Amino acid sequence: MPVVMNKNISSETKNEALKVAKATQKPGQTKEQTKLIALGIEKGIAEYKKQQKSKARQKDKARKQELKAKQRSETESPIETEHKDQPSSAKLPWILLLLSWIGFAGYLLLA
Repeated sequence: MPVVMNKNISSETKNEALKVAKATQKPGQTKEQTKLIALGIEKGIAEYKKQQKSKARQKDKARKQELKAKQRSETESPIETEHKDQPSSAKLPWILLLLSWIGFAGYLLLA
């Protein structure tokens, strides 16, 4: 039964797995058995690294989404304040027009 190594596993990981396999080697264990154990450890390390990368990507996505949401809320708040100011400033011309008519009517009545 030939042992097929995964091409994506780095040599550093392979060396690390072999060290662990040799450290836990039992008396009477053959080299082939040690290699199989090392292969299993390599796969475990590779799977762990995949999970960590996936978690890091998810955290990064969540951080970016929070930043985008924060930027959106910051850009929306000045627009809302402008809309709040607009109705009061829209009343001003009508008030001035009404005052001018009252003033003109008062001028005509007194003259």
